[in-house]
Amino acid sequence: MSGTPGFSAGARVGARVLLYLHGFRSSPRSFKARVVQQRMEAAGRAGDLICPQLPASPKAAMDLVLTLVERHAAKGENELAIVGSSLGGFYATWLAERFGCRAALINPAVDPLHDLDKHVGITTAWHTGEPFEFNREYIDELAALKVERLTRPERYFLLAATGDEVLDYRDMVAHYAGAHQHVIQGSDHAVSEFEQYVDEVLAFCLGGPVMDNLQGGAGSDKAR
Repeated sequence: MSGTPGFSAGARVGARVLLYLHGFRSSPRSFKARVVQQRMEAAGRAGDLICPQLPASPKAAMDLVLTLVERHAAKGENELAIVGSSLGGFYATWLAERFGCRAALINPAVDPLHDLDKHVGITTAWHTGEPFEFNREYIDELAALKVERLTRPERYFLLAATGDEVLDYRDMVAHYAGAHQHVIQGSDHAVSEFEQYVDEVLAFCLGGPVMDNLQGGAGSDKAR
């Protein structure tokens, strides 16, 4: 499946605040989070990025995010946009449905209840090596956040890789049917060449003239 063309930077006025949500065991120090941070800085909008460290508990994670962004979301559906990677994409979908805002999902977890069941117990954070506990009750917390069907698929942009070694991209394509989709031929779960696609993601979320400050366009979807 081929990717969609890049989005026009000046086609509309985009969100003022961008929320980035990392994946399971990850952090704001992840490669993709840092790439987004760098591009926001290059656009002169570093202060418009919210990128929290999420706790292991899904309920606690969403409680934290709500305290950070609810005041922005209350100003209208065009005030906030969300980028979520892996489990962060699952969270981003729940939030986008709640707030009616745009969301870009990078290899998102579609059914983390099943995927994370095997991680119940003690595990470690990727970037610090520190142990933390993923409790059985967190699976039930995930279930409470699951979105069975998108109400407005056009609000979503899916960036999925056929080479994802953790999650099946076909589940993503099916779940986000009707959304803007860019399917990368090859790559991996981390989307190691994310620098080639970050501008496409940000253009979808932010749009507007601010994107003219960013150099370079969306990457191709050639096999890697």
